[in-house]
Amino acid sequence: MKDKRSLHLKVQELCDCYATTDPLKEMSMLKTDEDKDEAALKWLALATLHGINAYAKKISITRSKDGQVKVMAEYRKADLPNPGPEIAEKIIDSVRKITHLEGEKGSTPLAMGIRDGSIEITVKLEKDGDNETVTLKFPE
Repeated sequence: MKDKRSLHLKVQELCDCYATTDPLKEMSMLKTDEDKDEAALKWLALATLHGINAYAKKISITRSKDGQVKVMAEYRKADLPNPGPEIAEKIIDSVRKITHLEGEKGSTPLAMGIRDGSIEITVKLEKDGDNETVTLKFPE
């Protein structure tokens, strides 16, 4: 039976579930996850937690048309664990479904309830030629 809950609620539940873990360690294990849809939502939750914990300005995931994936955080120029092309595609699709952003580019605030608090992040989608990028921008 298919889960009928919203993707946004599922990401928030995963944030709560993974709140006491090491997000980077968990992100690095997602490539082997067999449920790619679930792994995409886990990645969004873990990226949110990592951004909060590490005081990131923003975290971006870019997928090129040929399947290359790059994940970057702005707080320091360092690559984050790469989820692989299948999960990256699902991440971008999930963000589009959660935010209802369509077209080549768009941006919207997204409230994330985490434990007994909340944070508002800005989600930005861009398609530039063969590359699609999702950026999670964290408040200062």
